[in-house]
Amino acid sequence: MSPTLSASSRGARSGAAAKDVDLARLAKAIGHPARVAILRFLTASGDCQCGAIVDQLPLAQATVSQHLKVLKSAGLIRGTIDPPRVCYCLNPEAIRRLKTLVEEL
Repeated sequence: MSPTLSASSRGARSGAAAKDVDLARLAKAIGHPARVAILRFLTASGDCQCGAIVDQLPLAQATVSQHLKVLKSAGLIRGTIDPPRVCYCLNPEAIRRLKTLVEEL
């Protein structure tokens, strides 16, 4: 960074860099068509069981579970355990954050 930049300019850049990192992380999480399909399904249906998600996709249960894990790790979905099931729903705050970051491009 140039030594002539003011502290406020450096702060603005670091804020932009943090947003870029956040957007890249979320974009990576939705970087597979199956994950986008899962998000669309959850948007349309609200809370659901993993089995209901598996029924909507032409993928094996283990593959769907891996995609759910990625989405959950990114914070885009939440899962609640109701043995023997895990119910998934969107995390509205994270979806709003993703939309905002994309709109700011």
